[in-house]
Amino acid sequence: MLTADRTREERQRQTEAAAARYDETTQERQAVERRQDAGVTFPDSEQALAARAARLLDRHAVSPTLAVEAVRAEPLAATAAYERILGASTELQAWSFLPRGARAARTVARISVRENGRELPLGTGFLVSPRLLMTNHHVLPDADTARQCFVEFEAQVSVDNTPQAATRLPLDPDGFFTADERLDFALVLVPPGPDGRPPGETFGWNRLSAQTGKLVIGEPVNVVGHPMGRLKEIAVRDNTLQVRLDDFLHYKTDTEPGNSGSPVYNDQWEVVALHHSGVPRTDEQGRVLRTDGQVWRPGDGDDAIDWVANEGVRITSVLRHLAALPRTARPSPLDEMGTESGLVQTQAAAPATATPTAAPAAAATAAPSVTPLPATERTPVLTGLRARAGAFGGHRHLVFLHGRSQEKKDPEKLRREWAAGLNQGLVRAGLAPVDPEDIWFPYYGDTLVQSLTTHEAVPHTVEAPSATAAEVVAPSSPSARTVYEEILGEAAAKWDMPQEHQLATERIGFGDVLGALQKRLSWLAARSDLDAWAIALVFRDVAAYLDAERPVRDEVLNCVLETVPDSGDVVLVGHSLGTVVGLDLVTRLSPGVNAVHLTTAGSPLGLDGVYSRLLVGGPKRPDKVADWLNAWCPTDAVAIGCPLGDDWADGLVDLAVLNARDRAHSIVEYLSHTEVARSIGSRLTV
Repeated sequence: MLTADRTREERQRQTEAAAARYDETTQERQAVERRQDAGVTFPDSEQALAARAARLLDRHAVSPTLAVEAVRAEPLAATAAYERILGASTELQAWSFLPRGARAARTVARISVRENGRELPLGTGFLVSPRLLMTNHHVLPDADTARQCFVEFEAQVSVDNTPQAATRLPLDPDGFFTADERLDFALVLVPPGPDGRPPGETFGWNRLSAQTGKLVIGEPVNVVGHPMGRLKEIAVRDNTLQVRLDDFLHYKTDTEPGNSGSPVYNDQWEVVALHHSGVPRTDEQGRVLRTDGQVWRPGDGDDAIDWVANEGVRITSVLRHLAALPRTARPSPLDEMGTESGLVQTQAAAPATATPTAAPAAAATAAPSVTPLPATERTPVLTGLRARAGAFGGHRHLVFLHGRSQEKKDPEKLRREWAAGLNQGLVRAGLAPVDPEDIWFPYYGDTLVQSLTTHEAVPHTVEAPSATAAEVVAPSSPSARTVYEEILGEAAAKWDMPQEHQLATERIGFGDVLGALQKRLSWLAARSDLDAWAIALVFRDVAAYLDAERPVRDEVLNCVLETVPDSGDVVLVGHSLGTVVGLDLVTRLSPGVNAVHLTTAGSPLGLDGVYSRLLVGGPKRPDKVADWLNAWCPTDAVAIGCPLGDDWADGLVDLAVLNARDRAHSIVEYLSHTEVARSIGSRLTV
């Protein structure tokens, strides 16, 4: 089958799938329309509006002066303040809107195929790194198709409305190519031009972001592409986001079939989606209809279809898929896609030679000490699980160290859940899976809760109280509350929350509505994939553990030390609060332990309020730690201090991954990533 014919068939399948999704979301779309008819300009959730307003202010898309003018006339609730800020950004564009749009448009190219002596346009693509071009799977379904194709940059008219000379470049799928049919995207390498420079250095490239806050329902989108193979065109204004699905966006705009593979931009010219299909009107049998109401036939042509909307693939879903791919080459072209993509991986430093030594003298004076409690003073709880004898040759030990919220759970079930996540990643990495019985699993879930109940007198489980999460969850101990407030404030600051005095003097509306703690917590929740209660509870338990005036740390460490190896090399994997416990644990391991190969995931160790209170006395890698991989997700609010390399600068390797929506902090999600599993698995076979 000819490539152009195959592209048409593939596009038709994507169109039918888009129409089905559009029909399935009819009620959701009608609810949005009813709210818009009632005068709600941006009918989205308060969390989405907050994240969007924050991103606009952070990136100076709305000046502070304009934001103040938008909300100063009357006292406003938080949602109304967010809407005013979004309205100001939409109604009045800065002069830079046009040149920034022109700059973004330079990254867009027409894709054509050579076939039977002819050159036929297939679609559109755009640069997402100095060397990588993104388009649809139905445009470039495989490497063989890509080898027959070429791209043309600046296939457009000039400012004088005359055709401009285009720059034609081949594609290099042998250098890099990946595609996915369900998400309908393809990513292919473009070789340097005649001047030897990567195309992104000549035409620029789009820096994709896995962060939230790029678009809300009711905001306009802008599409740049080559409809029907024509010279470059742009669709702006009168084209708003209608519905947001897990992996797709539905929006109104004027596009035609050649726009397949076009970037969908917000008003700040950030890519929010990959355009892949129009949405046709269909009858009750799901058949596509023409503009005259008759059933459409393939011979009628695409221009006869009654298009009612468009569908794009969410760029965050594409990035999440790319993050799960095995890296067969290092460095990978994916490393060139910018830090916000969550795909940039640093090269691992050579492992340090680990020798058992005493903790530094400075640490002994700067950090609190742990005094073991007599066994008779400890309340009997569920115990941890030891690995079976001889696992991994008997000289290497895999230890999982869990985080909070594991009370009254079966340690064996937890161990198997962790192992399942790790084995998923190991299989992807081409390594042998591990047997759960070969894993040490210290269990301190019940000990932590009993210690909190005894020494903090705060409820561990809160059933949707009317009070705010930050205040209800806050530790009752003054010293622990101080730690809690410090790390919560530091986390909010790291995500660029405006200072208290700025909010008060500029009257943006936030400070009048929420208490100081809840305001910070809401900021973190709005900008992450975690809810406010989850964030508050993690930070509460971290603060209680680090409280020097309460014995929570002593009791947790004593519990963990009962179920850890006392010799050989330890491959230690910690999650969340478990990463904090793990750093303290390393300083108290038996002298018979030679080295620790450390992996941390979803860790708060990048917060000064956390690492300054560790037993090592600051961001100092313990001597027993031979190497350290830290995995973090940009939408995991607990890992807000990451990457850790900015503070822990002695051989640490940071790995940004993209976890599934609503599972940003899940340890199973972290372990299933190929590079995380490969790092752990390789330490077990050395």
